[in-house]
Amino acid sequence: MNADFNDKTILITGGAGFIGSNIAFFLQNNYPNSKIIIFDIFRSEKTLVNDHLKSFGHYKNLVGFKGDIICGDITNEKDLNILKDYKIDFIFHQAAISDTRAQNQEIIIKTNVNSFYSILEIARKNDAKIIYASSAATYGLNPSPQKIGDDAPENPYGFSKYAMDQIAYRYIKTHKNMHVVGLKFFNVYGEREYFKDKTSSMVIQLGHQILAGKSPRLFTGSDKIMRDFVYIKDVVEANILACFAKKTGIYNIGSGIHRSFKDIADILQQELRTNLKIEYFENPYTAYQMNTKADISLSQKFLDYNPKYSLEQGIKEYIPYIKQTFNWED
Repeated sequence: MNADFNDKTILITGGAGFIGSNIAFFLQNNYPNSKIIIFDIFRSEKTLVNDHLKSFGHYKNLVGFKGDIICGDITNEKDLNILKDYKIDFIFHQAAISDTRAQNQEIIIKTNVNSFYSILEIARKNDAKIIYASSAATYGLNPSPQKIGDDAPENPYGFSKYAMDQIAYRYIKTHKNMHVVGLKFFNVYGEREYFKDKTSSMVIQLGHQILAGKSPRLFTGSDKIMRDFVYIKDVVEANILACFAKKTGIYNIGSGIHRSFKDIADILQQELRTNLKIEYFENPYTAYQMNTKADISLSQKFLDYNPKYSLEQGIKEYIPYIKQTFNWED
């Protein structure tokens, strides 16, 4: 990959969040002459109807960041107008309400869908390449392996990402010179996800349970509930590769392998050297995905994306952060 972001201006929306902050530090560490702008609404105490936080961006994810930081709302044109002072080359659009259990349809669609038009227009006017976060939630309950185009969203968040994909396809068709790539992330875990709170991965949630000396809690039958877990470093690499995609479009970003939630608990216990008995309880959710596995054949072909981390390798590398954030104050 002959990527060079030095002397380029890069906008990361949602840059104080999980994936956005990891992209920011990757670019800062590898391309010190790049100019990075983080645009994020940052955390407030506002909640959705399910009592989950509305925004997860947190200043602690950016300690050590040296670029420009703008606190702004992607749904507010006045805030977005601040970006007119920059000539932007690349946009990583990560900002969104990403809670799959949230039912606030109006705010989810306004935040995720309406604002996407504005971000795409910023990209078009700057002749900037745009990489945006789509989601495997667009597949709903469809059987694995999930393939691009097999959409059947089961929640407002999944629908909002489906709608964004349709907008992206239209832009690609209408503005043939635009570089627009959507990435459908599967179950991402890794450093800087702590502030996702209740929506953080089962890896960190189970890790903290185990560190507290509590039995890891899983749904009954968790050995048969399969997910495509993908480590954050593979996701960051996918975003970078997408900037130089051989073909614009939308791609799956997962490991291409499905593993069980019980696998996570077992690997964590091995790494943390514990032998706690797993506590099982009934799954309270309806419309629950039982099996996800990304078909990454198109990503391999057009992005040269080849995930490097197995679940064992990813968790092993993640353990220091899990320990570091144990008993952290929000």
